[in-house]
Amino acid sequence: MTTGTVSSRLSNPVYPIMFAIGLCHLFNDSLQAVIPAMFPVLAKEIGLTFTQLGLISFVLNIVASVLQPVVGFISDKKPMPYALPLGMTSSFLGMAGLAFAPEYWMILVSVIFLGLGSAVFHPEGSRVSFMAAGTKRGLSQSIYQVGGNSGQALAPLISAFILVPLGQKGAALFLVVAAVGIFILSKISTWYKKQLEEEKTAKKKRALLSSLPTLTKKQVGIALTLLMIIIFARSFYVTNMTNFYIFHLMDKYGFTIQKGQLFIFIFLALGAVGTFFGGPWADRLGRKNIILLSVLVPIPLALLLPYVPIWTVVILLVLIGFFIMLSFSVTVVYAQELVPSKIGTMAGLTVGLAFGMGAVGAVVIGILMDHVGVNTTMIIVSTLPIIGLVAFALPRDRKITLEGK
Repeated sequence: MTTGTVSSRLSNPVYPIMFAIGLCHLFNDSLQAVIPAMFPVLAKEIGLTFTQLGLISFVLNIVASVLQPVVGFISDKKPMPYALPLGMTSSFLGMAGLAFAPEYWMILVSVIFLGLGSAVFHPEGSRVSFMAAGTKRGLSQSIYQVGGNSGQALAPLISAFILVPLGQKGAALFLVVAAVGIFILSKISTWYKKQLEEEKTAKKKRALLSSLPTLTKKQVGIALTLLMIIIFARSFYVTNMTNFYIFHLMDKYGFTIQKGQLFIFIFLALGAVGTFFGGPWADRLGRKNIILLSVLVPIPLALLLPYVPIWTVVILLVLIGFFIMLSFSVTVVYAQELVPSKIGTMAGLTVGLAFGMGAVGAVVIGILMDHVGVNTTMIIVSTLPIIGLVAFALPRDRKITLEGK
């Protein structure tokens, strides 16, 4: 059973920690963004097929997706403050391997380390965001998630301005990013540990809130299943845009790699903006309402995208990017409120599923492009947002009432 609306005194938001963990999320996801950013370079210089490129993305994302819920489950039982810098250290090692790997199999091994680092960072980072949120749950999760989405949005710029000119070894520049991340996360871990000690001393657990009505275990299970379907559709589509839409731009419009990557950046940058606004809007307008808005607006736009002239592409990318990612942080908070006693597990499950669906999507899209062509694949993928209409069946949330407010 979930709890209904809860009245409780909450601590004030800790904004320095909110922004610090958001910045580290940017670092973490910019390291992962190096992988899809390398795809055009690897395809051109090494001659990898779309299927092989898809498998690289699959290995990265499947490691992260499988382990994230596991890490979240373990940390719900026994929080691990210093897992955060250790996870970034794993990413540091993976990036070093990626920059200097001479063979395909070594690239695969390197992305395993990057996936492991991500698997540790995301549920623990989300827990820190929750602990620092106080009464600003939606805002805090948005700051945290917009950091990650901003990191992902850098992929096209990394490709156009670093990897295309410098080649594979250009990835070594991101070792500096990982090192700074390790330093900041060590400081955050000290604060994290102190919070746990204060709770233990006070013999008082942090307030667990849910904006949802009381639900049975079956209803919670159905709602989580619907949420996973929504995340599946969104992640599959965004993976296509991040990893493979560049080839559509090159094939249909004759773009160079650099010019095409700037268009991908527009899509991802507006996605980061949408992620930022989604949380605060959901705090005011309701979680389900924002999820529905995020589902409905992109459907007709995505269906049009494969057919429009180039001047229209930018407009559609702006709108699709903003609205499809509007619900990114909201789905995490919604899942945490479905099961408010499992903050880390729900964060690991939702974000981990996003990585997992991205992994599966990369392989499927790569195979499709090899067998039916780039343009046909884009048309097939454009129907994915329709699946998100299951959001209408989600339980409706209500405003949380706080004691003394």
